[in-house]
Amino acid sequence: MMNTMRIKEILQAGEIDNTLQALYGAEALEEQRKRYLAAVVAFEETFGEGREAEIYSAPGRTEVGGNHTDHQHGNVLAASITADAIAVASPRTDDMIRVLSEGYPMIEISLSTGEPVPEEEGTTAALIRGVAAGLKQKDLRVGGMDAYVTSDVLGGSGLSSSAAFETLVGDILWGMFNEAELDAVEIAKIGQYAENVYFGKPCGLMDQMACSVGALCQIDFLDPENPVIRKVELDLDRMGYSLCITDTKGSHADLTADYAAVPAEMKAAAAVFGKEYLRDVPKEELMSGLGRVREACGDRAALRALHFVEENGRAVAEAEAIKKGDLAGFLQVFRASAKSSFCYLQNVYTNHDVTHQNVSIALAVSDMVLGDDGAARVHGGGFAGTIQAFVRKDAVERYRAAMDGLFGEGACHVMGIRPVGGVRVI
Repeated sequence: MMNTMRIKEILQAGEIDNTLQALYGAEALEEQRKRYLAAVVAFEETFGEGREAEIYSAPGRTEVGGNHTDHQHGNVLAASITADAIAVASPRTDDMIRVLSEGYPMIEISLSTGEPVPEEEGTTAALIRGVAAGLKQKDLRVGGMDAYVTSDVLGGSGLSSSAAFETLVGDILWGMFNEAELDAVEIAKIGQYAENVYFGKPCGLMDQMACSVGALCQIDFLDPENPVIRKVELDLDRMGYSLCITDTKGSHADLTADYAAVPAEMKAAAAVFGKEYLRDVPKEELMSGLGRVREACGDRAALRALHFVEENGRAVAEAEAIKKGDLAGFLQVFRASAKSSFCYLQNVYTNHDVTHQNVSIALAVSDMVLGDDGAARVHGGGFAGTIQAFVRKDAVERYRAAMDGLFGEGACHVMGIRPVGGVRVI
């Protein structure tokens, strides 16, 4: 560990330029060097100069395949992206954790209270406390720290800003107070625990795994305690495509019930067959017993169950197509996922407000602009937020203009797939 003065010298001298290029790409090097320097200066202004410190980075994630499959122990295809959260962090001698995130008030918690605090539910403080508690449960050391955080992972955009933050805090507390190397899978599980138990959101494990593990990965959650991770090489530049994420600026207010209904209805459908999760219900058994599902759970639950049994295989098929270099095959499966999410999973807009359908409009215009040369689908949890599109490089500016014209300047973001997940940079 070195003091902040030395860290600034290293950044200014370009001593970690290779690391920054690996994380963000050569074209973003100068911008990221300035960003890191600014973060160190902001840390010093907040917590004092000359502190011993480290810098950590945790990326956002994009879900490429497997829409709402992870919570049913299914397969997903997910990738870390070049947008990330970074933290300049320094240990303390007491049990206080103080975190200042750019643009937000200071958060202060004491590690003397390890149990969930009801008043903190749904807050960033709950995530910090939950991650610390999760580390302690694994017999890892945890101590107080001061941290300045800045993030370009859009909050509420489906890029998993909360999972990136959980990964970031987990990396800091693990790396700063323990000699063992960072364990990306364990850090992901701790992040999910914090979000489920302390924050109060019943999420699956995909977001945290993608942020923590990094790169493009096919993840099989058949056994969530021991997920099987297979990294998949995807060179979009070589294929002549870009990954575009568009923030449709839809409101996430009052959508908690919509999100919660998806896993609840899928589990209700599984229960008809005496199972807890749909992964344990064979497709043939679901099809033959679909009438029973309709009678017991309703038609929407039946449709969502049908989505799962097909989508679970699509994530694997997409990974196999990419491995073979079969871009046309990948896009074909990707389009099938888009259709299934819209028609059967039904997470493109909320039934409580049919007059606002930002995601539906974005998908319709994407289909018209991209034609057969690209594809777009709802991204992440759905109902509001973002869409994801694979766009030919020669069509990116035309596509960006169409999306920005609908949702405002800067709505469409061209992303890269990052080769690693959460890391200690310095």
